[in-house]
Amino acid sequence: MRKTGEDDGCFLCEPNEEHVLFRAAHVFVILNLFPYNTGHLMVAPHRHVGELGELTTAERHDLFDTMAAGIEVVRTEMEPHGFNTGMNLGRVAGAGVPGHLHVHVVPRWEGDTNFMPVTGDTKVLPESLEQTAAKLRPHFDRL
Repeated sequence: MRKTGEDDGCFLCEPNEEHVLFRAAHVFVILNLFPYNTGHLMVAPHRHVGELGELTTAERHDLFDTMAAGIEVVRTEMEPHGFNTGMNLGRVAGAGVPGHLHVHVVPRWEGDTNFMPVTGDTKVLPESLEQTAAKLRPHFDRL
């Protein structure tokens, strides 16, 4: 899906299919390899684009609709108390992949932070990505 001359090594252009949960017409849902919380999803366009203005109207609609569907899938299966959603556009804004925009969908539970990220630079998660994928994938299959 990458165009000639684009950055080699974009994990969103060549995602690990084991972590892809859903593919819509213009975007896909993938589990974050380094999640902030269990169920941390990313929704990204199939096309390698780094700015919102580069998306077509259809891609923008698919991005937002799929993000909303992802929230409902995680809400149904994992019952979080809330969500953080957002994009980091540009390297100075924290984008780890500045050339391929994506939306983070992070489920949140009251009291879900502890001392580990602060003192140990480590996040403790209650299950593996494979376990999370097995829980969420059937819900996406119904979309």
